[in-house]
Amino acid sequence: MKKMTITILGLGDRGLQVYGNIISQNTDTMELVAVADCNLKRLALAQNKFALPDSCCFPSEDALFAKERLSDIMFICTQDADHVRHAILAIERGYHVLLEKPISANENECRRLLETANKYNRKVCICHVLRYTPFYSTIKTIIDDGKIGRLMTIQAREDVGFFHMAHSYVRGNWRRSDETSPMIMAKCCHDLDLFVWLTGSSCTRLSSFGSLSWFKEENAPVSSGSRCMLDCPNAVKAACPYDCEKIYITDPKSGIRYGNSWPSHILMANPTEDGIREILKTSPYGRCVYCCDNNVVDHQQVNMLMGDEILCSLSMTGFSNSVNRMIKVMGTMGEIEGDFNEEVIYLRRFGYPEQVIDLKKKYHDFEYHGGGDGRMVKQVMEYVMNDKKEFGITDLISSIESHLMAIAAEESRLNDGKVIEIKRG
Repeated sequence: MKKMTITILGLGDRGLQVYGNIISQNTDTMELVAVADCNLKRLALAQNKFALPDSCCFPSEDALFAKERLSDIMFICTQDADHVRHAILAIERGYHVLLEKPISANENECRRLLETANKYNRKVCICHVLRYTPFYSTIKTIIDDGKIGRLMTIQAREDVGFFHMAHSYVRGNWRRSDETSPMIMAKCCHDLDLFVWLTGSSCTRLSSFGSLSWFKEENAPVSSGSRCMLDCPNAVKAACPYDCEKIYITDPKSGIRYGNSWPSHILMANPTEDGIREILKTSPYGRCVYCCDNNVVDHQQVNMLMGDEILCSLSMTGFSNSVNRMIKVMGTMGEIEGDFNEEVIYLRRFGYPEQVIDLKKKYHDFEYHGGGDGRMVKQVMEYVMNDKKEFGITDLISSIESHLMAIAAEESRLNDGKVIEIKRG
């Protein structure tokens, strides 16, 4: 079987740590042949890891796109604002594309990418990885098999996790909607995608409430400093769960001291305690969470009317102890309830005993988004190489639906929860 050859543009967490490892685990069917990143340290790491020649390692996007097509597909793992531009360049050079979500927070850009993909007859898949997990694909199968009758309601909750919220959406790359995307797009577009996929329908109307309520200067503890490691009193640091030293070093859920590579490897390619401490003294990740330039919401609710009168709701919060997702699906003949972290699904058909589906007894690979990332790459490979389109594949045209929902949700939120009708071109 011919291997799928891959170029990765963007060697951050997703590009190098996730997809790089997936490719390394599947060398019989896929091969990384070229990489590009302006961070020369990460470029060198990738070159060493995959034994790539200098001619296949590019220190800029311009250097990469100056070359003719180097592989079957390009994985685009750059920042949100660059996604459409990079994807269009890749398509014009002849690549199929696996594009990190979101596509864009601008509907016209989403449409322009679709037009370009159609013009050049290129396959473009979006990284809505949740569809590919054993957890959500099992729920989808139960619904489609009619075991809970006619689908009526879905309630979903996304717990971002206090440390993830502080790292990514207060201190980090996704803290400002004007530089990247609104929170509902950047974090939740693949949650919104699940509603489209699970219901088999489109959203017609929605409303949303949400705000940045906590991570702002007025809520800073008395006597706190602007940087945790430099001018914050020890007593304040000790009482603050968002203290950067805790999050990156000493907290059992996220600290490097307890074997957690994420999020420390975002700050440092091969993180050490001493190295992280030095970085926190000067980097954006060492700022007090109440003294950052963030503007994205820290909690939001979206209520949706889907086709066939199905009602859906999504609650996203940055104020949770762990990173997790919960879901409850209700139909005329039964209900489904599930905990993503536990990998357990409860099927309760009305009038029958509860059925407990422990996915850990059937599946063994839950690495990277509950096993979604690896399965996604393999399905995309089949789609690109063999034109085999499995039932969960997140092609561009289906993925745009969730982006229309996220755009409408942000419009509603900014207009005091106004009901927005989603119109399609």
